[in-house]
Amino acid sequence: MPAGFPDFRLGTVLATSFTATLTERRGDAVERIPTPQRLADWLAVSGLAVDSCTAEQLELARELRESIHAAATAAALHDPLPEAAVEIINARSAQGRAAAVLTPDGKRRWQLSSATAVEDALGVIAADAISIISGERDGKLALCASPTCQAAFFDTSQSRTRRWCEMNTCGNRHKKARFNANHRKNRAAE
Repeated sequence: MPAGFPDFRLGTVLATSFTATLTERRGDAVERIPTPQRLADWLAVSGLAVDSCTAEQLELARELRESIHAAATAAALHDPLPEAAVEIINARSAQGRAAAVLTPDGKRRWQLSSATAVEDALGVIAADAISIISGERDGKLALCASPTCQAAFFDTSQSRTRRWCEMNTCGNRHKKARFNANHRKNRAAE
């Protein structure tokens, strides 16, 4: 992937991984798909490869991303889902014409049409969002405990008590800050 862009945060749940293309929403936000090509890169590493992407398609993708984030956040907080977000998620899901196909090695792969590949990919992402927000999948929507992140994530841990969107980023930052605070406290006590 091209240098100069932040790495993608890829999880196991497509819809919430897609919302993680904008991170640190409550701090210094990091846009991980700033260009149409970066959206195409993210789709490729997520199993939804497209040949190209336009600026208009990037805007459709960002609109879907923010709608998924708003709806997932509301669902995690047990608040009513925002009507505008629901409309956008439903519209993108209905516009997509992707087909799930079985590979010879028994895996599912998405077949996107050539004419509307980006819209098809967005339809797959929207359908995934619908499945997690509606409660059809085994797991729980939660919000990252980091005050600068607050990302919506889908907790599939056995206890459903995960606190961080990613332990490698938000969780480790918290652990490091706690360690440093304890270290300073101990040094001050000496």
